[in-house]
Parts: sequence; C-alpha cells; structure tokens
Amino acid sequence: MFLAVDANAYLPILLLLVMAIGFVVVNLVATHLLGPSRSGAEKGIAYESGMNPIGTARKRFNVRFYVLAMTFLVFDVEIIFLYPWAVTFTKLDPQSHEAGLFLARIGFFIATSIIAYIYAWRKGVFRWD
Repeated sequence: MFLAVDANAYLPILLLLVMAIGFVVVNLVATHLLGPSRSGAEKGIAYESGMNPIGTARKRFNVRFYVLAMTFLVFDVEIIFLYPWAVTFTKLDPQSHEAGLFLARIGFFIATSIIAYIYAWRKGVFRWD
C-alpha cells in the first residue's frame, strides 16, 4: 500500500541540505582561493595550543578524560531526548491519563539522570587533581 506524500512537506529539509552543502562548498573554495599557500618546515609542524610538540602522540591518557567525555555525551543525549518529549507533552490534555503517564516517565528519566550525575560526582569523575 502506498501512502500519499505531499512533496511540499520535504521542501524545508531539502532547503536545509542545500544550504549546508552550499556552506561547505563556499568555505572550501574561498579558503583555497583567498588563503595563503605558503609552506615550510614551521608550517608543517602540528600546532598544539601554541606549544611545540614534544615526544610521541601515542602516549596513554588518564582514563578520567574518557570518563568525563562519556559523561558529557550521556547528559547531552538526554537533553536531546527532552525536546521531543516537551513538544508532545504540551499538546496533551492536562487532565488526561496520558499526561500523567508522560509526566511520570520523564520524572523517572530525570531522576535516573540525577542519580547518575551524583554517582559520577562521588566517584570523582569531575575532579582534576
């Protein structure tokens, strides 16, 4: 069974894709045409916050860097999940059973996020000493 799809519904997505691709192409072309093209020994060195690179780049990092990055990603993804919930929740009837269920689900979601944050804090994930 085929569903009738309105082509105008996809125009904003197409416009956004064209704008994104256009932005990338314009920046790459402008950088190539307008940017300096000098090369040399100093220009070929890796730039690390104004410091000369010393030693190998294949050294081991403390696991805290990775744990903090993963914690950031978890909370970032949780915030992304809150947006569709908020859009849907505002369209529900406040007196309906679904509204209470939606509120209970997001309350559980936020409570588990807070518990995870407190757990990470107590484990010392956010300490840099």
